[in-house]
Amino acid sequence: MTAVRAAPQAMQANKSEEIAGDVYVGFVRSLFNDPGILLIGAFCHGLIGLLVYFSSKEPIYLALSVIMLGAGLYRYYGIRKGQRASNFDDYDTAKKWERYYLIGGTIQAFFMGLFCFTSIYLKPDMFGESAAIAVIMGSTVTIVGRNYGSKAMVTVQAFTVVLPIAVGLMLKGDTNNFILGLYIVPFIFIITRMANHVRTVLFNAISQRKTAARLAERFNRALNTMSHGLVMLGPDGRVVVGNAEAAHLMSMRSPDALLGRSIHGLLMRGVAGGMLAPKDCRYIEAQLTRALREGRDRKVLVSLANGQHYEFSAREGSQELGVITFEDVTARVEAEEKIRFMARYDSLTGLPNRAYFHELVGESMASGDRDRLCALAVLDLDDFKSVNDTLGHPIGDGLIYAVAERLVAFAGQGINVSRFGGDEFMIFFDRIDDETHMARQLEDIFAGLQGDVDVAGHVLRIQASAGAVLSRVEGTDVDEMIVKADLALYKAKELGKNNWRLFEASMDAAFRNRQLMKADLRSAVESKGLRVVYQPIVAMNTMRIASCEALCRWDHPDLGPISPSIFIPLAEEMGIISEISTFVLQAACTECAKWPAQTSVSVNLSAKDFRNRDVIQKVREALASSGLAASRLEIEVTETALLDDKSLTRQYIEELKQLGVRIALDDFGTGYSSLSYLHKLPLDKIKIDRSFVMDVTQSPRSLDLLKGIVDLTRTLGLTVTIEGVETFEQLKILVHTVKPDLVQGFLFGAALSASGIETMSNVTWPFAAELRPVAKLAAT
Repeated sequence: MTAVRAAPQAMQANKSEEIAGDVYVGFVRSLFNDPGILLIGAFCHGLIGLLVYFSSKEPIYLALSVIMLGAGLYRYYGIRKGQRASNFDDYDTAKKWERYYLIGGTIQAFFMGLFCFTSIYLKPDMFGESAAIAVIMGSTVTIVGRNYGSKAMVTVQAFTVVLPIAVGLMLKGDTNNFILGLYIVPFIFIITRMANHVRTVLFNAISQRKTAARLAERFNRALNTMSHGLVMLGPDGRVVVGNAEAAHLMSMRSPDALLGRSIHGLLMRGVAGGMLAPKDCRYIEAQLTRALREGRDRKVLVSLANGQHYEFSAREGSQELGVITFEDVTARVEAEEKIRFMARYDSLTGLPNRAYFHELVGESMASGDRDRLCALAVLDLDDFKSVNDTLGHPIGDGLIYAVAERLVAFAGQGINVSRFGGDEFMIFFDRIDDETHMARQLEDIFAGLQGDVDVAGHVLRIQASAGAVLSRVEGTDVDEMIVKADLALYKAKELGKNNWRLFEASMDAAFRNRQLMKADLRSAVESKGLRVVYQPIVAMNTMRIASCEALCRWDHPDLGPISPSIFIPLAEEMGIISEISTFVLQAACTECAKWPAQTSVSVNLSAKDFRNRDVIQKVREALASSGLAASRLEIEVTETALLDDKSLTRQYIEELKQLGVRIALDDFGTGYSSLSYLHKLPLDKIKIDRSFVMDVTQSPRSLDLLKGIVDLTRTLGLTVTIEGVETFEQLKILVHTVKPDLVQGFLFGAALSASGIETMSNVTWPFAAELRPVAKLAAT
């Protein structure tokens, strides 16, 4: 149907009826239907008028006969004109044609009423009265039947046709005719009410049809815009409704092609196209049929031969209608598989991750002979951190991937390989004959790992350490084997790396002792059970203590003194090294404030301290609480701290310098790029590592290297301290040839207490007299 443009005036013109514009246009269009009836009526009216003329011989009837015929013909041709126009597409046009229709209808009705009034009152005639009544009886039927579409037309015709009869009868003067005339008047309102009723009935029918059509259109649109395919089955199990997506998925031209087909017929199309196996067809049909029969929802996931996945859902609808929906869930299934893969496998290497490896090993151990031997090895790359630190994490990832590729070659029946995280891999052997068999397997793996690998242009050598445990399946579990293999790995690392060790019971005891020591160390830190000693740093020109390095000591209540080389790595591993640094810093500042003004103190802060801005506040608070002048405090920075985050460490060093604190670079010459720090960092001093002094008395080359470093550093305006001076011969060479500013080592005695430093601060070492001329020369 052509869209109807309802004008704003429509609601105003139809306030009493509340007829929508498109309905109004339809009513007006109905006025112009079947004009042939009007033509017949025109001739009938003309003929009746002529008969009355012959009966009464009154000329007025002849004139009325001609006029009624002419009015009927005029109305007929007017309606034909309206039919030819057929452009009742909007409210305004329909309104115009209704007015045109009113003109013809009013003219015809007026002359019909005049004919009746004449025959009853003006020129009474017995036959004329009967003829008039006959004309009106026929006309009143057409008033309702033809003109219901125009309320105005019904009203006009009812009054102009019926009212003249009533008036004529009442004007006759006698009582009977007067009463009869009054009786006819209500008939006018009956006609209008009947027309209104017909119009209301039709309007409701049209409205309901429009509502039904609108609902059907909405249903059709909703049905055919669904992303799911949908078919509805009748009681006989055949399709009664299908949507466009269902037709598309079934490779049919339109939804109508689905109608009348059974579930079996639809599924067999997939079998015929090679997309569905016959057994899958039977399974799907059975599941869907069962769901419809039992009235329960059921979903069936189907994988097609082309890699697509469809999910069929069946449920019982109302009125014995079954509903089956199906959709392409390929993207969802692939996403779920990807998520499942990501949850189980390492994203870099594609190897099973920790959780999935644990699951696989658990399943392997739960099956088979429970009395068999199995083995688990933990493999860790040696010095992998240095690769990440110097070449970057992408290169480190490339090395990890290369190692994984070589390990995968050993995976197979009974051997599972996993990346456990970082640079750590796990290998599980489901069946091992004996310890010799285990050793042979690991030797083969180590041999396969040997060699260089090219990662983005960097040639890297693969070197790894491993720990392994051999255990009987009965009486052990995965977690226990992992702990024991880790202990064996630690032992392999301690013994020089690039090797593997098999777990021994003594390792477990060592591990437990280590854990106990960790607990004791934590208690000592929390209770301030550590103490601080001070190693003298001697000025070359005076042979007196110019400064001292604060060192931490731990006296275990049961084990006695614990070497810093043991408990400091433990503290770093436990993450409490910063607490120890804070303790040493506060103690050193407090004690140094009591010493002579020419004596300063040096405190070594850890790499972890320089990862947090709190290091600035710690130093500020230590100086404030002790009252120590900032110039008497020296902070030693290790190269490890610089490697972690150079820009951040530089920022912190500059802020410390603003406090007035001096900065020294510790263990200079042992790192990767120490020389660059001399230029980039705001340093005051460097401390040359003891490794440069060890053979300085025997190796001229070592002496030249040491002298070159000192000369280079001094040209940059930095103070030089040489560590590790242990013999008088070393000191003499340093004084004669190298000429550093300060020296430090066991030649000047072991580390002293705070009171010892205070006592020795003004004491000159005994051998100073022998070196004094040279020392003075060094000072110049």
